[in-house]
Amino acid sequence: MENFLFSLNATVPVFLIIFLGWFLKEKKIISKEFVPTTNDLVFKILLPVQLFMDISSTDIKSMVNPKFMIFCFVSTVVCVMLIWLLAVIFIKEKRSIGSFVQGAYRGSAAILGVAFSQNMYGNSGMVPMMIIASVPFYNVMAVTLYTIYGEGQTLHGKQFIKKVLLGIAKNPIIIGIVCGIPFALLNVHFPTMINKTLSNLAGITAPLALLIVGADFEGAKAIKKLNLTVVATVIKLVVQPAIMLPIAVLLGFRNEELVAIVIMLSAPTTVASYIMARSMKNDEVLSCSIVVLTTLFSSITITAIIYILKSLQYI
Repeated sequence: MENFLFSLNATVPVFLIIFLGWFLKEKKIISKEFVPTTNDLVFKILLPVQLFMDISSTDIKSMVNPKFMIFCFVSTVVCVMLIWLLAVIFIKEKRSIGSFVQGAYRGSAAILGVAFSQNMYGNSGMVPMMIIASVPFYNVMAVTLYTIYGEGQTLHGKQFIKKVLLGIAKNPIIIGIVCGIPFALLNVHFPTMINKTLSNLAGITAPLALLIVGADFEGAKAIKKLNLTVVATVIKLVVQPAIMLPIAVLLGFRNEELVAIVIMLSAPTTVASYIMARSMKNDEVLSCSIVVLTTLFSSITITAIIYILKSLQYI
């Protein structure tokens, strides 16, 4: 019961903020102009700052576990490639492929991962190491997919490769992660004034991003994408954990390590996928719908996974 209540406490508030964004838009409190402007603020400034703070405050040297990090990276690569292959085969609308693939693989590790680990173990555990091992690849693939399937994409060959590499190098989220690593390795402590400023910026990232999702949510359009939304949700919340978690258990991962892997595989789709889809001219309607549906049902699926693992004494 305690894990069930915690899962609800971790996910229901997120969904309620999304609902609040939609409600404020319906009441004309949030204007149409608010969404694209705030979208740029979150994508270019706030998300990078949040990831920078998460990584830079981690004691990387004492927490490095090569076996764990290799598993996180390899399982992420395998899941992404299989989902991408299936999407190319079955999805006819090119503009929806990138949004579908990212929605089906990319979990909200940074926002929910630390919260779950702190609730169970009193600290962030192995979640930061999972973020370092998987999130950079998340973003590399996101930029690649959104560049390939973005509206108006006409580049080919060397021009296309150059655009993808440039997009990766200039991606604000990747910049935030890369900049945070040397600060973590050198154990740099910011002056209180700077630390509080960055922490305050990081603190408003998730609520503001969720408000944007709600404010830009159009029910009629989302219904048209319902089939793809449901499939992506099932892959994200059920199929990935059902395949990869037994492998993780067989490899000997337990407790904090296994909880971090659960979050990587089972967390609802991150709001960043919607932010990037909108910014890079992909199918933001589908991306938004996947974020909402995975957030709504993750409280049930994550609770079930945690209950099963605890019952089997793996965590």
